[in-house]
Amino acid sequence: MENLFNKIICQDNLFLAWKEFKKGKTKKKDVLEFSKNYQNNLHNLHAELFTKTYKHSKYTSFYVKDPKLRHIHKAIVRDRVLHHAVFRVLYPIFDKSFIFDSYSCRLNKGTHRAVNRLQEFARKISQNNRKNCFVLKCDLKKYFNSINRDILIRLIRKKITDKNVIWLVRKIIKSFDSGLPLGNITSQLFANIYLHELDKFIKHRLKIKYYIRYCDDFIILDRNKAHLEGLIFKIGEFLEDELRISFHSEKIVIRKYRQGIDFLGYVCFSHFRTVRTKTKNRMFRKIKIKRLELRDCIITEKCFNQTMQSYLGVLKHCNSYKIKNDLLYLRRGFL
Repeated sequence: MENLFNKIICQDNLFLAWKEFKKGKTKKKDVLEFSKNYQNNLHNLHAELFTKTYKHSKYTSFYVKDPKLRHIHKAIVRDRVLHHAVFRVLYPIFDKSFIFDSYSCRLNKGTHRAVNRLQEFARKISQNNRKNCFVLKCDLKKYFNSINRDILIRLIRKKITDKNVIWLVRKIIKSFDSGLPLGNITSQLFANIYLHELDKFIKHRLKIKYYIRYCDDFIILDRNKAHLEGLIFKIGEFLEDELRISFHSEKIVIRKYRQGIDFLGYVCFSHFRTVRTKTKNRMFRKIKIKRLELRDCIITEKCFNQTMQSYLGVLKHCNSYKIKNDLLYLRRGFL
């Protein structure tokens, strides 16, 4: 890990970070402005980092509904390019140590693999649905806002010894008032580093075999309901004592797998899975709105089809024959 700081701030890495960052954003006003003189902008960024005079700018905040309301904080383009440069170098270092069944914001992971793993675990525990399988499902309360930044920096220092890298990481982490901003790519990595401590506690100290985590949602499977009930206090105590975060008390659920487990947008049963009713209703509502926008020439047919294809992409991972046909009927009825 020698010269790690130089790997992050070198111009080659900054130019690659810029190339990755601008994908899908080339028509954004702030990105267009930065791109007019991007070479000088990146050279200046490199010079500020090299001389350690770099200062992180303030964030712009806004809300998105996806589907619940989220408060997003967006940094300026220069800072976001730097976030990508940091992510490119630090991600492979930390990713090696993450447990296999952590699925959020990692290469070759994601929601669909996590849901597949849930069904795989359930088949093993239930012996192909011949025995009961119980699922403990938990969520953390205001996770990104609750992350203790001093604890996070201490966790990063366990693996990163380069003082200049720690200086830069601290600049990024402390650029926000509290917790971590949802808009930064580095926040995704830092969030996984933070909850890797929970992963280790559950896997190595509690010796739990059937555990899956996606960001701040996690589930544990077992044949014994009482065992799962006993884990709630132990895990909650660890979270509060070691990480200064807590459960979302209204989102702790234990139920039989065959009753259906709502996880990452899908409801999983013994022999099939489907999308949540809320997700299905949101799809149809959005498509109807898009049809009206297309009719009134607010959007293009290409934009309408992109929305349709994104929904069909979600549906191909579950049992959704009727929903697909209903969506396609809506599309054919208009185009």
